[in-house]
Amino acid sequence: MQIATWNVNSLAVRLPQLLDWLAERAPDIVALQELKLPDDRFPLEALRQAGYDAVWLGQKTYNGVALLVRAPGTLHEVQRHLPGQPDEQARLIAATVHPAGGGEPLRVVGVYVPNGQAPGSDKFAYKLRWLQSLRAWLAPQLQRHARLVLLGDFNITFDDRDVWDPEGLRETIHCTTAERTELQALLALGLHDALRLFDPPPGTFTWWDYRQLAFVKNRGLRIDHILISDALQPLARACQVERALRKRPQPSDHAPVVLTLAAT
Repeated sequence: MQIATWNVNSLAVRLPQLLDWLAERAPDIVALQELKLPDDRFPLEALRQAGYDAVWLGQKTYNGVALLVRAPGTLHEVQRHLPGQPDEQARLIAATVHPAGGGEPLRVVGVYVPNGQAPGSDKFAYKLRWLQSLRAWLAPQLQRHARLVLLGDFNITFDDRDVWDPEGLRETIHCTTAERTELQALLALGLHDALRLFDPPPGTFTWWDYRQLAFVKNRGLRIDHILISDALQPLARACQVERALRKRPQPSDHAPVVLTLAAT
């Protein structure tokens, strides 16, 4: 079973690339972020023709998240929005997924964590509050669903290994102690960073700025993560970043991360 996350940075722009990738890779479950379109413009029919069902939470111009499952897999117990948040930003979608290949269901939580803008800003304080609310909501989810995957664009690096210039970017956005503390607090609930289970090589990143040849020079950050529960850790077989999609014309500034689990 393959589970993927990809910040597409506009589904309307990236839909042809997404459809090509789904046909080539055939992942079983996909979390998407930054749809940047309202609910009524979500391309459900195109995805169904590609062999996928979907649930989504859209927002005009900004944000937006979705979960895809390869047919005949199904999605149930859908949760849209992070409970307790005072705004309507489209940043979380969760569902219980019965995969196409059979086996036990998974609880899948897709997130697009706020960017935070800059340490000390109102948006940074909002980001920390949002992460604290996520943790409070996620704890009982893990108690109810031992097989849980939390994945998406977290807009946070775990440590210096996730940063192309650790000293130059120290305590800047995505790399602050406060953000990393919140990310570690999620792991403390009983989650594991899937990519790090496989000792990725230095310079493994998931996001590169469009400017200053950042991708060509591999000046990136690893801010897209797949976190898996204790029950799923023994089933993890591989996890990698699919850099090839970042090389295509008009790419997203993020590359997909793909986890392979043993079927159960």
